[in-house]
Amino acid sequence: MNWLDIIIPLMVALASVVLAFWARRVLFEAFTRWAQKVKWQGANIVTESTYGVFHLWLLLLGIYVALRVSKLSSGLVTFLGQLFASLFIISLALVVINITQRMLQLFSGKSRLPEASITVLYNIIRIAIAAVAILIFLDIWGVPVTPILVAIAALILVGLVALRDTMPNLFAGFQLAGEGKIKEGDFIRLESGEKGYVVEMNRSTTAIKTLSDELLLIPNSKLIRTTVINYGRPLKQAKQPFHFCSHLHLHELTGLKATNLRELVNVLKNVPDSVIYYHTHNFLEEQQYLTPAPPNDFAPWVSDVLGDEILGEKLASIDTIAFPTLSSLKTRIVNVIEEHIGQSVDLRKAPEGREFYFLKSLGVVTSTNYVAHDLREFIEVLRQIPANSLYFHIFESRLRLSKGMNDFSIWLADSLEEKDLADAIAQLDPYHYTLEGLRSTVIQLIEKRIK
Repeated sequence: MNWLDIIIPLMVALASVVLAFWARRVLFEAFTRWAQKVKWQGANIVTESTYGVFHLWLLLLGIYVALRVSKLSSGLVTFLGQLFASLFIISLALVVINITQRMLQLFSGKSRLPEASITVLYNIIRIAIAAVAILIFLDIWGVPVTPILVAIAALILVGLVALRDTMPNLFAGFQLAGEGKIKEGDFIRLESGEKGYVVEMNRSTTAIKTLSDELLLIPNSKLIRTTVINYGRPLKQAKQPFHFCSHLHLHELTGLKATNLRELVNVLKNVPDSVIYYHTHNFLEEQQYLTPAPPNDFAPWVSDVLGDEILGEKLASIDTIAFPTLSSLKTRIVNVIEEHIGQSVDLRKAPEGREFYFLKSLGVVTSTNYVAHDLREFIEVLRQIPANSLYFHIFESRLRLSKGMNDFSIWLADSLEEKDLADAIAQLDPYHYTLEGLRSTVIQLIEKRIK
């Protein structure tokens, strides 16, 4: 046997391995310096995933070079070369898959991508890498890959057709997750009107919970095509949620009437608060879009029917909001009339048919489906509730229920500890607004507080 036929390939293999190890060291050091300079966190993943397997690659490289300079038959050299190339392709594919998985984990930790989206993306990349590796493997062994490529293209085409409705939502889901502009817990409003808290974001749909506890599933493709207002994370939660109510009013004749001031004041002294409530608030409810509203029904009757403009002005100047209860308001009206009677000897009588008829208001309170747990929900509900619900919580609760303050201010102060905001709303003179104007003013005050 010619020992040179053995020694030369061994020396070449050894030289190749040594040179490759030196090149690996230089390469890794340069890569480490670059990664530290740009502060790329993925550098550790690449280094840890490739450092160990590099030994196998260098060994395969040395053996392959030794085979090329050996005296072995060309057929055996080709076979061994194909075998070693196959091992290299398989190991390389495994390394790339491992790096991809760890990179996705790192990326998802920063972007807070949904776990389901990460899993799908990882599986797609893993399948793609495996498919490329298989094609290269088959090409190394001389297997025709053209029919396989045609079959893969056909399968992809069939898959795209079958998933033509799902794929846009899937890609939109990746886009939403990658941008991170909408996250679970955000309160969003779509251009089409849907609004609520984002409770789940998956591969194809985004689930939002409305203020009425309904669950809406919005396709991700729709979410990226439409205008979305993102109000951000929930605000401070109230100790007790605010339940919005409404009411119905029935008006009933009392059978009482007055033809002059004396009769008017005598009847007023004995009527229940429901009569006072009707004659000081019915205009606000029935003519809610007009302003300013008459402060009470007594002032125009005294001025227009009895012709006593001085007393009419005195009654009109009574500030209804200054009285915490209907009883105190009634006492003030009675005192003004009696004081005027004591100063006047002319008690004019109303013409027949124009007497003052006393009515009373009977209310029925009803609950609604609207509930607010924080200021943002409160604003959204406030935009939707009917005018009679707003009227109930602003006027009814303050006077008829003898609370001395509107329901909104009480809830803001007690359940949210928003005393300044509660005081700002309480200081509004609701009798100087239309109901819609009052609604807008309250919303503006709360929006200013949120910002």
